[in-house]
Amino acid sequence: MISNSSEQQLLDSIRILGVDTGGTFTDFVYYEQGQLKIHKVLSTPHAPEEAILKGVKDLGLNKQLDNLSIVHGSTVATNAALEKKGVKTAYISNEGLADVLTIGRQARKELYNLCPKPEVAPVPRSLCYEVSSRVDANGERLLSINDDDLQQLKQFIQQQQPESVAINLLFSFLDDQDECRIEDYLREKFPDLFISRSSEILPEYKEYERGVATWLNAWVGPLVQGYLKRLTQAIQPAQLAVMQSSGGTIAAEKAAQQAVRMLLSGPAGGLSGAKYIAGQDANLLTFDMGGTSTDVAVIEGELQLTSEGHIGDYPVAISMVDMHTIGAGGGSIAKVDGGGVLQVGPESAGASPGPACYGLGGVQATVTDANLILGRLSIDVFLGGAMSLDINAAQTVVANLADSLSLSIEETALGIIQVANEHMSRALRVMSIQRGIDPKTLVLIPFGGAGALHVCALADNLQMKHAMVPVHAGVLSAFGMVVAPHSRDLSHTVNLTLKLNASLAFESKIEKQINEQLNLLSRSGVVELISEGINEHQIEVHHSLDLRYVGQSYTLNVPWVTAISSLKVALNNFHKLHQKRYGHQHDQSIELVNVRVKVSAPPVALNLPQLASASSDAMVIAKRKVYGVDEPVPVYQREQLLRGHTINGPALIVERVSTTWLEYGWLCTVDAIGNLRLIKEM
Repeated sequence: MISNSSEQQLLDSIRILGVDTGGTFTDFVYYEQGQLKIHKVLSTPHAPEEAILKGVKDLGLNKQLDNLSIVHGSTVATNAALEKKGVKTAYISNEGLADVLTIGRQARKELYNLCPKPEVAPVPRSLCYEVSSRVDANGERLLSINDDDLQQLKQFIQQQQPESVAINLLFSFLDDQDECRIEDYLREKFPDLFISRSSEILPEYKEYERGVATWLNAWVGPLVQGYLKRLTQAIQPAQLAVMQSSGGTIAAEKAAQQAVRMLLSGPAGGLSGAKYIAGQDANLLTFDMGGTSTDVAVIEGELQLTSEGHIGDYPVAISMVDMHTIGAGGGSIAKVDGGGVLQVGPESAGASPGPACYGLGGVQATVTDANLILGRLSIDVFLGGAMSLDINAAQTVVANLADSLSLSIEETALGIIQVANEHMSRALRVMSIQRGIDPKTLVLIPFGGAGALHVCALADNLQMKHAMVPVHAGVLSAFGMVVAPHSRDLSHTVNLTLKLNASLAFESKIEKQINEQLNLLSRSGVVELISEGINEHQIEVHHSLDLRYVGQSYTLNVPWVTAISSLKVALNNFHKLHQKRYGHQHDQSIELVNVRVKVSAPPVALNLPQLASASSDAMVIAKRKVYGVDEPVPVYQREQLLRGHTINGPALIVERVSTTWLEYGWLCTVDAIGNLRLIKEM
């Protein structure tokens, strides 16, 4: 057992740097000996590592890289996929199945458009290659690949010269012999070729989704691999880990082969940070409001994951944080449509020219312009005084809308805010009410630059009584990198029918099969974490099952605990979850589709800086006229607030990268580490 002094020495020796690369800024959170340092630099999209190295230098860490752990949330994979700038990739499939990725699910974007614009095939037909291999749905081998097939494949690769290859054979999750043989052969003949194999990336049923995940991994993998290699070399001897879409970290050398698991790297960091600050058992409804979009998620004790996510037009069946994204942010453009109705978003003014009040040439009204006109933003101390806002420019663009609506400029600005709030409220309902979760049982947590301006209004819209503006909300994703666990998420399709009222012998047989599959995956995950230097005694393993009623297309995930009557417990939990999610349950057989394993090692608990206790009331630094409030509103500097300070709304709480608008009827209390705990009093 570790003594208190030994534990303190361990904490004192920890040096962790969390880095979140965004489209405009790269955020840094550095932890050492109980102290946090926050830093931002402009991102360098052409070479993201340049911004990271500048930040490391600015923080004075470039000469202190020994024993430094860097955890990075990267947008390289995300941007490459969204901008469709992956590398030249060959796709290998069974005979007659080369067009699977092109055909997809035959779902129309526009149901009633009889002449839709043809979609560009993910992989050109010239880069698709079919092999003579076949396994049936029961895993029985019907036809095996031979030496002639491999020789012809070699000639195809030599002729096409792809940078990477995606291998996706039918039912490879049941028998991956031919996929492995193709991979081994290509690695021998083409050592520099990046190879992605479906039975390794996603050993699950649904050939299209499995194929897309495998192809995405191959398509962006070389870009991620090259980037991480450059960054790793530049920061040696520091250790580099990367945030995965599931909210856990993976060593950089492993991440290079699993690029598809990094598509929601940054947003996952934000949720990890929110969960850590709020406490392990917190039930949260989060929204990350940036300049262009708002990401909404629910945390019920643990991060909620999904295997039904999307990136752009592509389904991504890899486990990732379950989020709902809408086009509503500080830069969302307001306009009056042909019917005379005020609309906000999804178009955005972006970072350049941005909102009109930035003074960079913006000519359209945005949510940020509206907040400035209403008095909720400061003209002179925006971004800690690094940027001044142009109130005249904001009034000019909003006046154009006001004339069309026959309203005053202030009334129009308030309307813009109310429309944007309704868009975000609808997204919050999608993730809570529509999933059978009462939002009144959750705590609303905003982060990102703009979220705290809207938190009270959104809580009121959902009749929520509790909210929290976390400390360092503007860099919460980078903070989440620091506190994220090491983890692996593994899965495998088994396809078993679980009969109702089955005999004890049948239950025992099924439980044995399930435990065998889970143990195989668990051993694989544990070995990977041990290879990254994790102590085996720190590793935790959690099992779960994807279940559905016979005839359904989608599954629900329920935990699996190895014990007596495990099967009955899992089935009962499934019925309850189905009732909660959809409002009903059936008395019919259930299918077990996939088994899942999460292998993780929690990070060392950090001693976050504690605030001194307040001995007097919070100091008002100014008073400001806010539209809709009769008296000037007090303004507080967040960095000056101490533990126990209380503030009654209406009030404004300003900080370097964000502003909190505390509305009438809300009480704010500052907790020990500086979180703003908001409670609705009336």
